[in-house]
Amino acid sequence: MASHTHLIVGAGRMGGALISGWLANKLLPPSKLIVLDPHPGAQAQTAIKKGVLHLSQPNAQLKDVDTVILAIKPQMFGELGAALAPFIADKALVISILAGTSLESLQNCFNAAAIIRAMPNTPAAIGAGITAFCAGKDVTKAQKKQAEKLLAAAGEVFEVENEHMIDIVTAVSGSGPAYVFYMVEALEAAAIKAGLPEDIAPAFARQTIIGSGALLAKSPESAMELRRAVTSPNGTTQAALDVLMDANGLAVLMRETVKAALKRAKELAQN
Repeated sequence: MASHTHLIVGAGRMGGALISGWLANKLLPPSKLIVLDPHPGAQAQTAIKKGVLHLSQPNAQLKDVDTVILAIKPQMFGELGAALAPFIADKALVISILAGTSLESLQNCFNAAAIIRAMPNTPAAIGAGITAFCAGKDVTKAQKKQAEKLLAAAGEVFEVENEHMIDIVTAVSGSGPAYVFYMVEALEAAAIKAGLPEDIAPAFARQTIIGSGALLAKSPESAMELRRAVTSPNGTTQAALDVLMDANGLAVLMRETVKAALKRAKELAQN
């Protein structure tokens, strides 16, 4: 029987997206993977039916694991990390996607393990995410390459030079999808307030964001260039942008938004 070499702890939306990507891209066969989660999500349940081992609690079946991916909520790390650590081999690679959980905290928990801290985002669920990672001092080049390959199942991957950059990425792209979704909500509400019927306003707000994102993805032009191409002098778009770009407009609001998320990431790290 093949040994189970890869463990993912937490199989909700993000963990499930990674599992699906690994199996779909044949990065891992089901026989190599363990899911540790009392209540795995739909994607993980599908993987379990394909032969992935499912555990509700850490136990001796983790003895051959050499790569661990932590995809739980940060608040769960204290209790679950302590329960998991005795079963993880020395020199295993631990990849954490826990917001605000420092390399030092992870190292204190897993002792001799090589630690990588990463931050993906929810578009990972469709392979369109972006992930930043930084490596602890004991991570080898081979382990770093392995981590990049696993994280690439969620989309683009970038290495950053230190943990502070991970906290900034958390505030920008980690939390960023929520900012975009809220913008859709706000645009929809504004459309209804202006008189567009409630049964079609959601479609116009939603598709505006979807289509603009698709255009941004396919165009060689920058966001600034694309914005200028839409904006006729003294036209309707210019009138709208005059509001968004005033002294208290969107740029200031986004700075404060990212600042608040970054502050919270640092608070989580201290706690």
